[in-house]
Amino acid sequence: MQPLLILRAPGHTFLAALLLLCACAEPAHDIGKDDPRRAAARAVEGFEVAEGLAVTLFASEPMITNPTNIDVDARGRVWVCEAVNYRPDYNPHHKVQQAGDRIVILEDTTGDGRADVRKVFYQGTDVNAALGIAVFGNKVIVSSSPNVWVFTDENGDDKPESKEVLFTGIGGLQDDHGVHAFVFGPGGRWYFNFGNAGSQLMGENGSPITDPAGRVIEAVGAPFQQGMALRTSDHWPLRVLAPGRYSWPVEVLGHNFRNPYELTVDAFGTVWQSDNDDDGNRGVRINYVMEYGNYGYRDELTGAHWSTRRTGMHDEVPLRHWHQNDPGVVPNALQTGAGSPTGITMYEGTLLPPPFHNQIIHADAGPGVVRAYAVTKDGAGYSAKAIDILTSPGDQWFRPSDVAVAPDGSLIVSDWYDATVGGNQAVDQERGRIFRLAPPGEPYSVTRPDFADMEAAAAALMSPNVATRAEAFHSLVSAREGIHSYLRPYLDADNPRHVARAIWAAKSKEFEGGAYVDVALEHDDPDIRVVGVRLAREIGRDLIPVGPLVRRLVGDPAPEVRREAILTLRHAQDPAAASLWAELAVQHDGQDRWYLEALGIAADGQWDRYFGAWLAATGDDWRTPAGRDIVWRSRAAAAAPLLVQLIINESTRADERDRYFRALDFHAPEAKYPLFSTVITGGHGDRAVLLHRALLHLADPDAEPDRTVRGAIDEFLDLTQGTQAFLDIVDRFQVTSQEDALQSMVFDTTSTGLGRQATALLVKLHGVAVLEDALSGEAAQMALRRLSSVGSAATVALLESVALDLAQPSDLRRQATAAMASSGAGQARLLELIAAGAVPAAQVDAVRGHLLNVWDVEQRMAAEAALGVPEDRNAEPLPPLRSLLVATGNPRRGRTVFKTHCSQCHSTKADSGVLGPGLGDIGAKLSRAALFEAILHPSAGISKGYEAVAVALSDGTKHVGRILDETPRAVRLRTADGLTLMVARDRIQSQTPFELSLMPELQQVMTREELVDLVAFLQSLGGA
Repeated sequence: MQPLLILRAPGHTFLAALLLLCACAEPAHDIGKDDPRRAAARAVEGFEVAEGLAVTLFASEPMITNPTNIDVDARGRVWVCEAVNYRPDYNPHHKVQQAGDRIVILEDTTGDGRADVRKVFYQGTDVNAALGIAVFGNKVIVSSSPNVWVFTDENGDDKPESKEVLFTGIGGLQDDHGVHAFVFGPGGRWYFNFGNAGSQLMGENGSPITDPAGRVIEAVGAPFQQGMALRTSDHWPLRVLAPGRYSWPVEVLGHNFRNPYELTVDAFGTVWQSDNDDDGNRGVRINYVMEYGNYGYRDELTGAHWSTRRTGMHDEVPLRHWHQNDPGVVPNALQTGAGSPTGITMYEGTLLPPPFHNQIIHADAGPGVVRAYAVTKDGAGYSAKAIDILTSPGDQWFRPSDVAVAPDGSLIVSDWYDATVGGNQAVDQERGRIFRLAPPGEPYSVTRPDFADMEAAAAALMSPNVATRAEAFHSLVSAREGIHSYLRPYLDADNPRHVARAIWAAKSKEFEGGAYVDVALEHDDPDIRVVGVRLAREIGRDLIPVGPLVRRLVGDPAPEVRREAILTLRHAQDPAAASLWAELAVQHDGQDRWYLEALGIAADGQWDRYFGAWLAATGDDWRTPAGRDIVWRSRAAAAAPLLVQLIINESTRADERDRYFRALDFHAPEAKYPLFSTVITGGHGDRAVLLHRALLHLADPDAEPDRTVRGAIDEFLDLTQGTQAFLDIVDRFQVTSQEDALQSMVFDTTSTGLGRQATALLVKLHGVAVLEDALSGEAAQMALRRLSSVGSAATVALLESVALDLAQPSDLRRQATAAMASSGAGQARLLELIAAGAVPAAQVDAVRGHLLNVWDVEQRMAAEAALGVPEDRNAEPLPPLRSLLVATGNPRRGRTVFKTHCSQCHSTKADSGVLGPGLGDIGAKLSRAALFEAILHPSAGISKGYEAVAVALSDGTKHVGRILDETPRAVRLRTADGLTLMVARDRIQSQTPFELSLMPELQQVMTREELVDLVAFLQSLGGA
């Protein structure tokens, strides 16, 4: 679930948004928390449902509250994770359930489609705000960061007799970006994921979990980073049902996601999941998880944030967000825009209307919608189209948190039901709903299969319900006698998904020389052939050698089958692997990015060998569009000079040239740096651009420039003075000969952003003495403004000298005082001086409001102690929320309030914000009540990735802002005044996060009328 963010910068108060906003044109009607229209009896009013379906209320408060995740067992009972105790420390009015949150079982015993029995399976603080549940016979797997628990009900009384830790160390306590639900896969293995706070996978005793190659599964950037999709790599159900501890290797199926809430697996073993973007960037996506792929949330090599400028990055923020223009990033199947994606499932039943058969079904809590994604094959990958199933345009409190398929094929939807969702916030702890979607009048009738009967178990394997299939699979593979006679009817079925399930189950018994691999590979349906390849990979290379297997598939007409053959060559040591890869590579058509990325995944660790075989096969024909693609994607040493050939070719377009320059970033220094002179002497097009790209991608910034590089630097700087590119190269190579040019940029009034960067760079390279003279001349005010953004000990001392110099004009002294108050180090020194009585009263008054509203909580408290706390602007407390809700605001006046108090950190564009996300869609996403709650109780919703931090440097400089990204060498920080700083790690003395919101009570800065007007304006921002 995604959060509401409140941020504040010095001297200003800021409202930010519940992220990933929906794209409704008009804000929905909003009613108060206590309005009778929110009662459960009216829960289905206002829903819009897809044709052929009806929505009914299965359960509601007080039977359940705050459901985060659900599963439906083989008896049709709905299991619910409740989250009443969601982040109580952040919610000032939160009523903590001391006994802990509950795992609840809901059952309909009458067949009327409404739960009439509720059982509490388990209650405890160790499952507070759990985000995942999976039911498997008498085992229940509950994901509650940092732990994954396995509960066992030995005697069938719906109470666990034991619980054990399956995994631990996955994120912090109650971390929304930690571990999510487990899902049973068709081959008996289990799948799960965690978000970008997951950090590491550890066993119950805290020992690291490794993948089959022996690599520790931790998000450190080599080889894995950010969120991950994972799979148990052996036949786990047999281990789960056996007594004792659990341990087995786990595979990382994909990594570099931001926060995938849940994943789902179809009958063919294809994995799907949604992923949530950084807030406000309209970049929510649906991924087909191609095995072992990198999904591009952060820079593959450096870990840099997607907003970091890079050559060839996409013009559109939602695509730039996922590094979609970088080689080595698997493409997205669909981008859905703004939202807060939650539960997902694959519908493989027939009860729902045909448009939803065999399609992904997904809940998006942000815009309040349940959708299907109609998937079509797109080369070796997939594309998808969204189809709404369930929406509630009249009630912004509808927050679907999960979807699951019942044994009868109906769809079960859980509803968190709240004014907001996630980000530490819960406005309402008393409500929650479960809905059922089915054709009108369809009864809810479920009979648990007799899994001991092999014929019944084989039939149950075809159930649309995951828990039923899991029990059936286990019964079949555990049988002591042959099961083929029971599975045979399904092996010959017309439904390819039934065929696939039968093959997955049959492979576990009486395996003889890959018989069922042969059955699958010889099938007419390419999806079944895909199963055959995946099955062969699972069985292992000792039983099914890679070479003969892939040889059978090289000429397959279906690109998805060849894709699986390519992936089978990953880390293969078969002598024929390189030539087979080359044969498959020459079939790339130059347009299929999925196929290209499969080739790249397969060549991991063996690029020189595989690429060499391809070059030998293609000869001079490598310059075709397909060949240029493979060169662009390759990491082989031999590819670097070919990229340079493409760069200097006069027929290469400028955008293509940038694409090839970017590809050079992924090559080793020894392969690319010797090519620098070839590019600058043989390249075409704009000379400045060519030099800039060559210096960025082909020159070593850590080495002393040779004559050629030095000449290129000088030539480039002469051509580009006053530009961002000029600053880039001066900073990259620490050029000290451009002092005059930097000073010119410092005092250029037409470019504030570049002027700030130039000032910081000038001080970094030449010290503060170069600006001392300016402080007594005509440019003094400009110099003070620029120095205010640097914040080093030396610049603070220089500003102090002006602020306390009574010989200086009073307005200059006031400005110097204000400049000191703009940095953490300056604020601390200024408070010392004020306490000592060294600062004239007029200058203190000029910065009083600023110091009382700084980001740093400790510094703010120090300011309150030194200066006193001012009266509320209203001189009285705000009225209760119910009074604010009925007040009528003026959006036009609210726009002015926004510009005065909010615009320094936020934009009304959904994809643009200095410190917080853009608010262009906030009115379509957040209810009026939630907007007021968020302003009045800011600590209840701080967005992941927008938390503030204080960074203290060894030279006494202190910066307060939010971290954009961190690499082993540096931290990139967005400061409170909007400056982006790259701070070397060896300069950082301490890095302190702020756990609470940095925003004060709004009474201090605006009147009640201004607050109501501001909310009215924000509600008018409905997206497009």
